[in-house]
Amino acid sequence: MAYSLPLSKPSIGASGLTGYWRLRRPSVSYDKCIKCYLCWLYCPDSTVDINERGDVVIDYKYCKGCGICSNVCPVKAIVMVDE
Repeated sequence: MAYSLPLSKPSIGASGLTGYWRLRRPSVSYDKCIKCYLCWLYCPDSTVDINERGDVVIDYKYCKGCGICSNVCPVKAIVMVDE
């Protein structure tokens, strides 16, 4: 007998809102950004988006503050700042 389980698909905020426990958040320097979008590609929570002008926008409601976006930025346009 085969069982069929529902498939889970990732979506923005699938883990819920960040709440008040985040200690650091990413801050983007748009004058340094070269629009390589590595931050968008590597964000594990899909909180990095690209607006109509091509700028990186971070949804702080769901950002967990992991710092991966900052670590993968080749020009250090994203730095982690204290909340």
